[in-house]
Amino acid sequence: MAVRASPRRATRSASQRYYPLFVKLDGRRALVVGGGHVAARKVEGLRGRGAQVQVVAPELCAELREQAEQATISVTLRDFREPDLEGAFLVIAATDDTAVNGRVFAEAERRGVLCNVVDVPELCSFIVPSVMSRGDLTVAVSTGGLSPSTAKLVRERLEDSLGPEYDSYLELMASLRPRVKRRYATPEERRQAWMRIHASGALAALREGDNRRAREIVETCL
Repeated sequence: MAVRASPRRATRSASQRYYPLFVKLDGRRALVVGGGHVAARKVEGLRGRGAQVQVVAPELCAELREQAEQATISVTLRDFREPDLEGAFLVIAATDDTAVNGRVFAEAERRGVLCNVVDVPELCSFIVPSVMSRGDLTVAVSTGGLSPSTAKLVRERLEDSLGPEYDSYLELMASLRPRVKRRYATPEERRQAWMRIHASGALAALREGDNRRAREIVETCL
């Protein structure tokens, strides 16, 4: 009888696992080394979170040229130099030159700057998860760099499960926080109040577009 071997599980030591963290980038300088389409995607994500983006590359793709012309990013048209990291909060290396990527990572490590070399987990002090958003609700999925395609698959399934009603639900919950704090004196009482709300039909009412009914349900819970 043939015995099928189970696949070997990819493992990491505790020191190699990434700590999940949401970082405020407003006004912080983010350096992107590379001028191709991959770099453009990274720039888009950084700008969308308020970072001040500088791109260093000898050539730029059309998307980055347009942003440079609109002055929404700073651009230095030459090869990467170590002093480019001065004052940077983080750096993303998105070139197809392994030597350049290695230099970026080595200098970032020396300076204590967070670094991500695209598609090279061993040269990353941080990784970028697969992200979905519903207004202010953000869900990030990561496999620790083991399988980005799997992270994307999980994110897409979550997108099917978490509809636009979650944005309205989040706004409703945020509006209730001051009332819940005033009305319930202890953390346990507040926890119970939130559990009642989450177990109610408020979210279902929002899914059906009935905001007034959602409010009525919440008032009953409180």
